[in-house]
Amino acid sequence: METLSLVSTPEISVVIPCYNEEENVAAIAAAVIVELEPITDSFDIIIIDNASTDRTVEIARSLCRDDGRIKLIANARNFGQMRSPTHAIFQAGGRAIIGICADFEDPPSLIPQFVERWRAGTQIVLGVSRAQPTSRLHGWLRQTYYRFTERFGDYAVIPNATGFGLYDRKVVRAIESLREPEPFFRGMLVETGYSIETITYDRATRRGGRSSNNFFTLLDFALSSLASFSKKLVRMPLYIGVCLGMIAGIMLLATPLAFALNLDLILWLFVCGLEAQLALVFIFMGLMGDQIRLVSERTRATPLVFERERLNFPENY
Repeated sequence: METLSLVSTPEISVVIPCYNEEENVAAIAAAVIVELEPITDSFDIIIIDNASTDRTVEIARSLCRDDGRIKLIANARNFGQMRSPTHAIFQAGGRAIIGICADFEDPPSLIPQFVERWRAGTQIVLGVSRAQPTSRLHGWLRQTYYRFTERFGDYAVIPNATGFGLYDRKVVRAIESLREPEPFFRGMLVETGYSIETITYDRATRRGGRSSNNFFTLLDFALSSLASFSKKLVRMPLYIGVCLGMIAGIMLLATPLAFALNLDLILWLFVCGLEAQLALVFIFMGLMGDQIRLVSERTRATPLVFERERLNFPENY
C-alpha cells in the first residue's frame, strides 16, 4: 500500500486501544478504514498499545509504515484501562473522535451512523449494547452497580455504554480541562452536559485472542468509576469491606441452618450485625483514602501515561 501523507487536522480521528491484540490489530484498522473512506477523505487512526507482551506493537509499526493515516502510541508500561485510551483520545486532532476496541465486540459498521448524527449536530453519540450478562449473578451485579451510581453518583452513567462512540472535539477538550488523574471517560461524557444520542446494537463475541478482563479487573474498574481513581494499597480497606459484607450476607442466609443445629441465634445474629458494621467501616475508610489520594494526584498533575514511542505524529506534537 502506498504511504499517504499525514493529515494534521483530520475531520475524524479513531482511537483503538490495544493490549495483546496481535490477532486483531491489523484487521480492526482495515475494518475502520473500510467504513471511513466512503464518508470522509480526512481521517486518521491512533493505535495506543498498553505495554503488550505479544506482537501487537510490531504489527502496528508495520501498519504505520504502510499507511501514514495510521499512528501509534506505545506506552512505557501498562497504565490501565482508563488512563491509556483517554490519553490517546486527548492526543487525537480530529474535529470528532471515535473510540472503539480492537476485539470486534463493538461493530465498526456503526461508524457511519455515528458520523451522520454528529454532522447533524449531536455532540456525543454512544453505542449501547444489548448484550446479555453471562450469568444471573453477573446481571444482578451490573444492575446493582447502575442503580447505585444513579442514586448516589453526581451524574447517572448510561447503562451498557462502554465508551464506544463518537465525541466532538469540544467535548474532549472539556474533559481534558478537568485534569482527572484516573478518568472514568464514559461517565465524564455525561458530566459535561453536552447533547448525547445513543445507538443500540448487539454486542458480538471477541474475534480473536483472549480478554484480559476478569472479576477483579471489572470490580476495580467499577470502584474507579465511583472514587475516580484506583490504587491497590489505598483500596485495601474497600476489598476487606466487600469480603466482610459477603461473609455477613452468607451468615445471614445460613440463619435457618444455625437454628436447625440448635445454635444460639442471638449470638449468631449479633455476629452477622458486627460483620456488616465492620464491612461498612472498611468500605468508607477505603473511599476516604481514595479521595485523599485523588487530591494528591491532582496536586502532582501526574500525566495519564508515559510514552515509549510514537509514530506518524507531526513533529513537536
